[in-house]
Amino acid sequence: MPMETGFVPPPRHGTMPPHDVMERAAQWYALLISGEASAQDRMRWEAWLASHAQHRLAWQYVESVSQRVLAPLRNTPDPQLLAAKVHAVHTRMRSRRRVLAGIGTLVGVGLLGWAGGSHPRLPGLVAGWTADYHTGTGDIRAYTLPDGSRVWLNAASALDADMRDGLRRLALVAGEILVDTAHDARPFVVDTPQGRMRALGTRFTVRREAGRTFLAVYDGAVEIRTAGDAATQVVPAGRQAHFDATHISATAPADAAREAWSRGELIAWDLSLADVVDELRPYHAAHISLTPEIAQRRVFGTFPLRDVDGALAMLADAGSVHVSRPWPWWISIQPRPRRARP
Repeated sequence: MPMETGFVPPPRHGTMPPHDVMERAAQWYALLISGEASAQDRMRWEAWLASHAQHRLAWQYVESVSQRVLAPLRNTPDPQLLAAKVHAVHTRMRSRRRVLAGIGTLVGVGLLGWAGGSHPRLPGLVAGWTADYHTGTGDIRAYTLPDGSRVWLNAASALDADMRDGLRRLALVAGEILVDTAHDARPFVVDTPQGRMRALGTRFTVRREAGRTFLAVYDGAVEIRTAGDAATQVVPAGRQAHFDATHISATAPADAAREAWSRGELIAWDLSLADVVDELRPYHAAHISLTPEIAQRRVFGTFPLRDVDGALAMLADAGSVHVSRPWPWWISIQPRPRRARP
């Protein structure tokens, strides 16, 4: 299968460094590729980078995102021309012009190891590229497996399949899948690092999260068996649960709208703004940054996953927030400024 160079599993809310650290890393990156960084600036950046592990993690993520967004510049026969085109899109903001003015230099000399091809990788990136089935940023795909089962891969997801005699086995490497099993005498299982799920004639969603697995069952039932056989539980249709390597949570009603992503939609019914942003991140090459003071605002609406810029414009109205793009690789969601009283 062709390699998806855009495959970068984005971290979910609560698993990335604090918002202010991420913003600072993005600011440092913008300065360092602008061509305006002094020797003192570089020394300050190195000191900031070395001062905390979260700084290094944030820097790795920002660099990875920026590489993904600016990747076309590496492949064009005339990078200066493409840089000028990108530059023209952002002429309204002087800071954007200064950053993009340095892109030609970035491509030419390989600043920060990018053009030389030595990239920091987020966990799961290489494994995702080599998986049997995988999707990149903003990509949703449906496949028919050799046994006739249907599987949908959400954006930035990866899956291995083994349909050997006696067992139908899927291994979720990253992201999320929706499965509709075909009738077959062989058992059908899905594995994650936290355990195994055995389908009992069913339609269900599986999503990998930080240190745990999410399962929602829409038809039939699924048996969960945690790693090491520490716990076992059957989740019936209409219920969902989380589990780690030793424990299975109590089941809760399954959200029927949860599988709407397979149709290219995000249905938000009283979701937090943080949850909505988490759902949108795999569909946009740029990072979507959210200030913590508005993270728990409630959101209602249906948003198009194949048009994230349009979804963000809708979110600005639905959540009464301000959406801006200070750099090509960074989208910022902040409280909407209050209008001055006349």
